[in-house]
Amino acid sequence: MSLADLEKTLSELERTSQETGVDLSSEIINVKHKIEQTRAQTHTQVSRWERVQLARLPGRPTSLDYVERIFTDFVELHGDRAFGDDQALIGGPAKLGDRSVMLIMQQRGKDTKDNIRRNFAMAHPEGYRKAMRLMDLADKFKLPVIALIDTQGAYPGIAAEERGQAWAIAESIQRMSLLKVPAISVVLSEGGSGGALAIGVGNRVLMMENAWYSVISPESCAAILWRDSKEAAKAAEALKLTAPDLLELGIVEEVVPEPKGGAHLDPNYAAENLRAALERQLDDLSKLGPDELVEQRAARFRSLGVFVEI
Repeated sequence: MSLADLEKTLSELERTSQETGVDLSSEIINVKHKIEQTRAQTHTQVSRWERVQLARLPGRPTSLDYVERIFTDFVELHGDRAFGDDQALIGGPAKLGDRSVMLIMQQRGKDTKDNIRRNFAMAHPEGYRKAMRLMDLADKFKLPVIALIDTQGAYPGIAAEERGQAWAIAESIQRMSLLKVPAISVVLSEGGSGGALAIGVGNRVLMMENAWYSVISPESCAAILWRDSKEAAKAAEALKLTAPDLLELGIVEEVVPEPKGGAHLDPNYAAENLRAALERQLDDLSKLGPDELVEQRAARFRSLGVFVEI
């Protein structure tokens, strides 16, 4: 049984014991022991599918959890000035130490009610138009952009398509590519498809150790290739979507370490590592001028991938 399955089992046992009053202490202790044994394994023994499950665990830090621990003076700005205020994608100015920055973030909910309000971090077109509005402000006031990615993808519903979902994502990608200020994108947990790439055009792209980043989720990939979403584990292996994979392939510049077992076990440790990585990358990017930043960003993405002439 994977670590994610064990964590889920423990949560269910504790909830059942609390709600029914039945003594399940021996079962709880047994599961906790198995969890500790699993955590003791080295991270190289964690499969790609297990990392995907870790990225989805309840209690894993969200964007706002990292904001609370890393940034100060955050002021959320609302609305896209065209349709409405998308709560799946939020942002505004903040301070990282003594440095003023512009935050753009995808935000998951903490519970079912909050997830519905946040639309499970799947933004509508107005969310991406809000992101572009924040990018305009960042350029105007010369604020480095920090984008925190955490979504399985943009919302695919009819209403989103009617309001120009694909167009909004394309415009957001274009706008971010032209930023005259440093831009850093961080995949916190899940980074799915164009919904993630819309705010992923950074001069540097970082990933938390147990995050995944891919053009498609393992379940959707399995449904297409094998006509069975239960083959998700096989798809995850084929996609090579984990942080170590993408670092090796040159898709990301840095993997941010998490505590053994996942960021949910020690959010402060994960946040401190992310703070150090952001400060280090911003210090490096601050040496580049506006035009150099645009050129470096363009060159970075043009260099991704390989082709062979036959």
